[in-house]
This record gives sequence, C-alpha cells and structure tokens, in this order.
Amino acid sequence: MTNAEIVLCTDLDRTVIPNGAQPESPEARPRLRRLAARPESTLVYVTGRHKALLEDAIRDYDLPIPDYAIGDVGTTIYQVRDGEWRPWDAWSDEIAPDWQGHDRESLAELLRGLDDLQLQEPEKQNDFKLSYYAPTGTRPDALLAEVRERLDERGIRASLIWSIDEAADCGLLDVLPAAANKLHAIRFLMREKGFSDTQTVFSGDSGNDLEVLVSGLQAVLVRNAPDDVREEAMERVAEAGYPDRLYFASGGFLGMNGNYSGGVLEGLAHFLPHTAEWLDPDVSGER
Repeated sequence: MTNAEIVLCTDLDRTVIPNGAQPESPEARPRLRRLAARPESTLVYVTGRHKALLEDAIRDYDLPIPDYAIGDVGTTIYQVRDGEWRPWDAWSDEIAPDWQGHDRESLAELLRGLDDLQLQEPEKQNDFKLSYYAPTGTRPDALLAEVRERLDERGIRASLIWSIDEAADCGLLDVLPAAANKLHAIRFLMREKGFSDTQTVFSGDSGNDLEVLVSGLQAVLVRNAPDDVREEAMERVAEAGYPDRLYFASGGFLGMNGNYSGGVLEGLAHFLPHTAEWLDPDVSGER
C-alpha cells in the first residue's frame, strides 16, 4: 500500500458543498477538514469546475485543500503541492489521441456555422474542452446529431455533454475527448499512484456522477441526491451484480443528517470503518 491509507475522491457541488435545498449538519465540514489533515488521507476533488471556480469554492466554503483535483469535466488533473496547482501533463497525453491531432480552435472551426452554438468565455475553455452556450429552446437531439456528424467525418472521438443552466436560462454543450471523463480520470490516478480499490472511495450526488457511482468502485451517494438518481443508481448496480459497492447515505452517523459532507463521511466510514475513529464528535474547537 502507498503512504496514503485512504483515498477520498469526491464531487463538489451539492456533495461536499452545501449549495442545495437540504440542510447541512454543522459538524460535517469541520470533520471533513479534520480527515483531510491526517497524513494517512489523500483528498481528490472531482468536478466540472475550472481551476478558478475550484479555488473560489475552497475559499467560500472553507474546504480543505485537495491533494489532487480532477477538473473541467475530467479534462484536467492538478497535483496540488505547497499551494501550487500543477497540471498533470501525463493526463493530457492520455486523452489527446481522441482528438486526432486537432486542438480546440480547429474543432471550433469544424463546428462554425451551427446557429444555435455560441462559444463560452475563454476561461471556461481549455486545450481539451470546447464549450458552448445554446438557447434554452434548442432541440438537443438534432443539434448533437449534427455536431457528431461533423466530428465523425474527421475520425474525432468525442463526448458531447449537454446540460441546462436554469439560472442563466440557456443550454450548455461541452465537447471533450471521449476518454476525458470522471471515471477514467479516477482510474488513471489510481493506476499512476498505486491506489487500490480497497482504499479508494468516491462520493457524488447527481446524474453526472452515475458512471462512477455504478462502476464497481466503492462509492457513496449522499442523502440529498435526487430521487431519480438514487433509483437509477440502485437499478444499475443491481444489474451489474455489485450492489454492495454503492452505499446510500441515510443519516445518523455521529449525529449528522447524511446530506453533503455528512453523507460523504458516513459512506467513507461504511467502507473503511477505522476512519470513524478519526472523526471525533467534539469539533467545537474547529468551528
């Protein structure tokens, strides 16, 4: 085993960040900080956020600094050492072949003329993430089919991630290398750093976490997850034959309600029971 005794890989928004409708247990984030401070722990954030938004979240929600960060919807991995965020070039080399020598700018040229698409701001792009806005009324099936046809003509292997930004009232499209996803990034990190399946736990809350939640990795779905995500996750792990690899946080662990970080820690202690001893219920000195 590596120097890391446990490896916690976790989504951010509505998983460790309490930015959903449900209440957060006040002890949850102080306990997460206590866990992350231990030398036996390796903390990995897995998020769609780019680096600046990641750092904003850490500051605004008083989150622990991670050891690694998988960001930009899986297109970047950072190694964080002494406050310095270093892009992991080996990950770029891993995913680059999918774009067949094209860069973001040349892919944008291939998609020029699609009326529904408007490029997002430069800070929301990177070498392997081409991001667009689209009107809310856009028919995604037709749009994605046209994008796919243009990329397929050049042999480009891409993931097309469509979502809706309800606050901004618009559609969002990310064009990524097919290999640039949360699960592959976590598996890459595990392989390169020697982290085993038995010491690694993933936690998430939403549909974009499902691929990892049902992958066979030890995984936690926090209590505040939507019902439809919970139902689909339960069905898919049962079909795959490893329902014991997915834990559904329900609350009650150390008096916490199972939402957000409380659910993450509850699931971690389920798979790695010795970590419960690290989470002293008296956290008054850390608030």
